[in-house]
Amino acid sequence: MYVHELKKWPQFRWDSMAITPLLVTVRHRQGRVLGHMEALGFELQSEANLEILTLDVVKSSEIEGELLNKEQVRSSIARHLGMEIGGMVPADRHVDGIVEMMLDATQNYHFPLTVERLYGWHAAMFPTGYSGMYKIQTGSWRNNPKDDPMRVVSGGKGRELVHFQAPDADRLEEEMHKLLTWFNQNSTLDPVIKAAIAHLWFVTIHPFDDGNGRITRAITDMLLARGDGSSQRFYSMSAQIRIERKAYYDILEKTQKGSLDITDWLMWFLECLDRALDATVNTLVIVFRKANFWKKSASLHLNKRQVQVLNKLLDGFEGKLTSAKWAKIAKCSQDTALRDIQQLLDAQVLMKESAGGRSTSYIVNETMFEL
Repeated sequence: MYVHELKKWPQFRWDSMAITPLLVTVRHRQGRVLGHMEALGFELQSEANLEILTLDVVKSSEIEGELLNKEQVRSSIARHLGMEIGGMVPADRHVDGIVEMMLDATQNYHFPLTVERLYGWHAAMFPTGYSGMYKIQTGSWRNNPKDDPMRVVSGGKGRELVHFQAPDADRLEEEMHKLLTWFNQNSTLDPVIKAAIAHLWFVTIHPFDDGNGRITRAITDMLLARGDGSSQRFYSMSAQIRIERKAYYDILEKTQKGSLDITDWLMWFLECLDRALDATVNTLVIVFRKANFWKKSASLHLNKRQVQVLNKLLDGFEGKLTSAKWAKIAKCSQDTALRDIQQLLDAQVLMKESAGGRSTSYIVNETMFEL
């Protein structure tokens, strides 16, 4: 029996004594992170917000096994927020749609969550009406027949393991009405606890053909933004869930097959959020390093190719940067790539790597990160 089949569903209960100490710790850390960010200038705040939102969108899709182009995501977010950044690239409709959903959730967190808004998010995520090769319904809840239930499975054909089975489609109108009524009510429930419950509740209903996980995490971010009282995002729950993906699916499965006592789920959610807040420090280090780099580069006359490849290096380039890779990234000839690189070597922006090899590779000069 799944939790949504229990007689008193969705009357969740939990042990307040068990979760309160951890909730107090998490709320205190949230306050400290927001306090630190408010002490920074507008430009650094905007850059940190852009970095976290990019991370959030990319990692939320990664949880579902979909790899988005980070440069497209970053450029799409910057365009939607009216930010000028170097090395902007065009984003496809799918990336733009996912970005629009996330920004609507976090920038407009104070507006009610409605059926129409959820339909809009779902349609934005699947602008062609297809998920991979499969046609899906947008603009309505799923309507799968009873003999073809919505299931979360693993394993190959003939060896499928069913982890969860969602409510039948004929229950969705009533189920979503209950959830949205609760979601939009003013209550004394702490926003972080409300975010954890909404996350579990929505993903258990699983109202769409596809995209339920990403919409669940957008709803979670919406409530966390309400709790922070800010549309600026300085930590990413989705990035931490991606790191802990197996534990995330394990606790969801355990809770969805358990009782209406969700204490264990709330404890895991709070602990995960605490670790997400911890990881923010690493993200902010990247933001500060990039800010210092571009300040020191302000007097240089860099072309678009150089800005594009440098941004890629600063965002964490995988492998070694060679002239051949430069040419491929910047879509230019090998001779043009070598000229671009030589200019940056002369300006001491880049350095040749000391390690030998068949191809010369390049790294950013560490002094560029110092002010």
